[in-house]
Amino acid sequence: MSPGRRFGAALTGVLNIRHPVIQGPFGGGLSTVALAAAVSEAGGLGSYGVHAMAPERIGPLVARIREATSAPFAVNLWMPRAEEERPVPDAVSLAAHTDRLADRYAEFGLTPPDLEAVNQRVDFEAQVDAVLAARPPVISVVMGPPSRRLVEGARRIGAPLIGTATTVAEARVLQEAGCDVVVASGSDAGGHRGSFLAPVRESLVGTFSLVPQVSDAVNVPVVAAGGIADARGLAAALTLGADGAQVGTGFLRTRESGAVPAHREALGSERAETTVLTRLFSGRPARGIANELVRGMADAEDRVPPYPAQNNLMLPIRARAAELGRSGQLNLWSGQAARLASGGGAEDYLTALVADAGEILGARL
Repeated sequence: MSPGRRFGAALTGVLNIRHPVIQGPFGGGLSTVALAAAVSEAGGLGSYGVHAMAPERIGPLVARIREATSAPFAVNLWMPRAEEERPVPDAVSLAAHTDRLADRYAEFGLTPPDLEAVNQRVDFEAQVDAVLAARPPVISVVMGPPSRRLVEGARRIGAPLIGTATTVAEARVLQEAGCDVVVASGSDAGGHRGSFLAPVRESLVGTFSLVPQVSDAVNVPVVAAGGIADARGLAAALTLGADGAQVGTGFLRTRESGAVPAHREALGSERAETTVLTRLFSGRPARGIANELVRGMADAEDRVPPYPAQNNLMLPIRARAAELGRSGQLNLWSGQAARLASGGGAEDYLTALVADAGEILGARL
């Protein structure tokens, strides 16, 4: 391995990390303090998704991560999408949505949520206040460009700001908005990618196509995401012009993640070879393993309400399915390269990922 060239130096310099690898941020209980800390301690950037978290819980969470690691880490927010977040208007409309799920509520002995619970949403501006008050080392966002207030606040506390793009046009917007790093998230990626300039059907750009074009279009460090779960993927991303990689599903398979055993087992099985974009669990398109619920409710994809209403309708079902290990009713978020990930401990996974990619490239990472 040549000691001369150092891949990823632009990214590691901005984020003050040793290796050009970011752990994808997860919401819905899949992020954990243990995972974020393990990745950061191993030299990557651990992340924690706080988009569904009450503002008053964000400060204590950041404090717990700081207790677990002295290395940089990121907290992740979802930018609000007003055009999608329409409330369910009345009890009649709610009944249509709860009737669709009636068999699943009954199967788990659940009472359908009422109108107030379905329309409940977190105060985004209060979340921003809480994040800035907690002063995390790094802030990342998905679903849109950061607001001016968030950009100015991040500058004030000295936190680099990471934005997520699913197209070249979105990458340009993120740079203009003030992002210090742009994640180029290909359609291979698991979970919610968050296209924000055009409909999802016009934004399904694969990682191999997206990364070099984004690298040419912006002059801030670019991070490849989507379909990267082993050393070959990391090496390929760096060869394509990325300054680093964001790995989501690979870290979701590690034992420190919040994925329940049924989810983790599915990620390592042949079932993970078939993934689908679905709105059924949250109201926003997200990639996951096709299972009983996804296939059985496929005809409702265009009829379920937008986020957060559909998310709130599904939360009781998802929680009980996770508790009982019922993977057929669970949101099995997964990218298209899940089976390439080794699982095990997050530190070992990251260390091997970086070392093996370095061997492929004949250079240091």
